[in-house]
Amino acid sequence: MIKLSNAQLWVHDQDEALRFYTEKLGMEVRADVTLPELGNFRWLTVGPSAQPDIAITLMAIPGPPMMDNETAEQLRSLMAKGFAGTVFLTTDNCQASYEELKARGVEFSEEPTERPYGIDSGFRDPSGNALRLTEVREVAAV
Repeated sequence: MIKLSNAQLWVHDQDEALRFYTEKLGMEVRADVTLPELGNFRWLTVGPSAQPDIAITLMAIPGPPMMDNETAEQLRSLMAKGFAGTVFLTTDNCQASYEELKARGVEFSEEPTERPYGIDSGFRDPSGNALRLTEVREVAAV
């Protein structure tokens, strides 16, 4: 059976992203490995403690030869607009989680709002990636 193990987000600064995801969102480090033989490539992953089999890879934007400068700049532009990827987080109580994260310094772009599927809010990480925090009340039928 195929299972989801990692999702990737591009980040400008892996150390800054690590602090945000662990200190502000309360996630734990899954892996933090630097590979000298690959030009000091750093494999950095975090995840929710309640879901040990799922991780978010915080991937630094590579330079040449892996990614040319023009592509890297296009990616940075999309990130600044919040369009380079989204992570969807769920919670049992969106308002309480919103208050807790806000107290830790997370700046929300959208306060908790009633939606047809539950209560939903939005914020961004330091690299501009969009994150949604949702209290799901009813899952849509497939």
